[in-house]
Amino acid sequence: MKKILLLSDTHSFIDDQILKYVDMADEVWHAGDIGDLQVTDTIKKHRPLRAVYGNIDDKDARVEFKENELFELEGARVFMTHIGGYPGKYKPRVRDIFASEKPTIFICGHSHILKVQYDEKYNALHLNPGAAGKHGFHKVRTMLRFELSNGGIKNLEIIELAKRS
Repeated sequence: MKKILLLSDTHSFIDDQILKYVDMADEVWHAGDIGDLQVTDTIKKHRPLRAVYGNIDDKDARVEFKENELFELEGARVFMTHIGGYPGKYKPRVRDIFASEKPTIFICGHSHILKVQYDEKYNALHLNPGAAGKHGFHKVRTMLRFELSNGGIKNLEIIELAKRS
């Protein structure tokens, strides 16, 4: 079993509220729009990190992180990207990866809208943690926390941080 903290769209922002949850995780996954790499450097000082770059991320982030992460952990096949869409409205490149890789968990960011939805067509759980940063239209900063075990997610929690100021 692994305890995972999933966040996205930090847009160069990290604070003690985020780090409190980082310290409770076994791994942290960042679904893009990191902004300043100080965010991921800080997370890596605390816990192992898996991340993808997003549309606002510069060349340094694109050198350090990939557009897509595909990996297996605790029996789950995970596909993470920043811009991916959602069930019934995936980007064409995402549909191609679903067809070839058959992930059981699909993670994206970008929308700043927290969403957890099962996709019956692809037999996968879609996760978007919303936005943990302060930039964007969202009113409340959000993340997801869960346990990954035996190929699935258990004890999924929505974390609401402070209202965006």
